Amino acid sequence: MTTIVRLGRVHELARYPVKSMGGVATGSALLGWHGLQGDRRFAFRRLNDKGGFPWLSASRLPELLLYQPLGLDESAEEPTPTHVRTPEGMEVAIGSAELQNSVAEKLGSAVELMKLKHGIFDEASVSVINLATMAAIGREGECDLDTRRFRANIVIDSESTEPFLEDGWIGGRLVFGDIEAGPMISLTMPDPRCVMINFDPDTAQPDPRIMKAAIRLNNNNAGAYGTVARTGEISVGQSVSLLT
Repeated sequence: MTTIVRLGRVHELARYPVKSMGGVATGSALLGWHGLQGDRRFAFRRLNDKGGFPWLSASRLPELLLYQPLGLDESAEEPTPTHVRTPEGMEVAIGSAELQNSVAEKLGSAVELMKLKHGIFDEASVSVINLATMAAIGREGECDLDTRRFRANIVIDSESTEPFLEDGWIGGRLVFGDIEAGPMISLTMPDPRCVMINFDPDTAQPDPRIMKAAIRLNNNNAGAYGTVARTGEISVGQSVSLLT
């Protein structure tokens, strides 16, 4: 017998069109079989890297966080950026040599921008986190945290103020809106955090207190990863329920 637990509401939705670049908040988004439409569809490949994961991330180049994708058409089935604003304030086309050269110069090594039809993800195509979890890490680290540090697609405002509830959701399904027909995510694993949560999304300056707090409080896990079990439109303010 399926148990249904009302968790709270969707507080924030965001897609990250280019891996490790700035995110784009949205009031609603289509959840497709490969995550939120338009999420992490671009990534820079390090041309001189011969390892198994050639994708450039902010853990290697924190300044990537300061590049902001622009020009998304929210009405398109797969909204993708047309331009990117560089840390210096220039707006360049997404596929331009200017953008590629800007990133390569900061990295000190050649890169190539790739577009991936189904996206490039670390563990799974959707990530969620609870506001209470972020608040607990902020209190432990004695700092006020911006939700963008955690780069989640879906931020949930749960009715409970207990942090790290996401760990208990693993193996269950999150349903957004209508229980019978709303979009659904199967949660597969906790989200193990890396040094990226240390970087301020506006300055790219590191603060090691953040990751140390996550380690102390919950073995460095904060949030959860999931795969799409039912597609549909997710909106800010929508109810969130857990099915187990």
